Amino acid sequence: MRYGFVIPNGDVRTVADLAHEAEEAGWDAAFYWDGIYGGPTTPIYDPWVTMAAMAMRTERIRLGALLTPLSRRRPWKVARETVTLDHLSNGRLILPVGLGAVDSFGDVGEATDRRVRAELLDESLAILTGLWSGEPFAFQGKHHRVGEMTFVPTPVQKPRIPIWVVGAWGRERSMRRTLRYDGILPNRIGAEGAEVLGQFTPDEIRAIAAYAAEHRTDPTPFDIVIEGTTPGDDPQRAAARVRPLAEAGATWWVESPWEAPNDPETLRARIRQGPPRVDAPVAARVAAPSR
Repeated sequence: MRYGFVIPNGDVRTVADLAHEAEEAGWDAAFYWDGIYGGPTTPIYDPWVTMAAMAMRTERIRLGALLTPLSRRRPWKVARETVTLDHLSNGRLILPVGLGAVDSFGDVGEATDRRVRAELLDESLAILTGLWSGEPFAFQGKHHRVGEMTFVPTPVQKPRIPIWVVGAWGRERSMRRTLRYDGILPNRIGAEGAEVLGQFTPDEIRAIAAYAAEHRTDPTPFDIVIEGTTPGDDPQRAAARVRPLAEAGATWWVESPWEAPNDPETLRARIRQGPPRVDAPVAARVAAPSR
């Protein structure tokens, strides 16, 4: 099990400083987020610039943004940005992608229909991996066209920058998409088609791992990434929250303090408490006195 931390608040310098503190505290990754608009009182910074600052303040931990909705980005531009960040960080970038939350798009004319966003996601992923290959590549799709080009430099990481894809558990097309790449951020789809980011039980994680083992043909490792929060002031209880998920097959726990309070000082305090390591000692049980 590896451990990441989402830093959803703070200016660019503060986010970079918190990423450095996460590295010092033993976390394995630090994540920002990718949004255009969060309301008139929510400061949002460009994720690529922010991650560049994070890369310059760290040396070991992985970096990424949870998550990038590729439907509202030009995939060839994302290819250039990700390769640049992979080189800047010496091969530490992870690319989590999905359809994204429509309410973070802003009212700017982006596609919001779920089917269209899924089509754009598939085309964008094909273009990204094709351009990253460093081989002559061309693409003609329903939404995107790329004339033949050879994209250099290639990423530092081989065979590519790891891609984590949001997968709707129980939706065959969505799950099959995730298996073509390097990891899954599992979620659910509600009755009206909305994404439901509920917690997954160990049995559900076990089922996802079994599904991946049965249907994935790529022999490279496949990550199962679970988000949530744990009590940093109680390492044993935190470990007890995460341990069953790790035993079921989850490979990453991402501490995700999306809800307030998540001001920089609160985030710093939780970062310094360290990750909810599953190898934390279990409290000894005191036997009741015999009568």
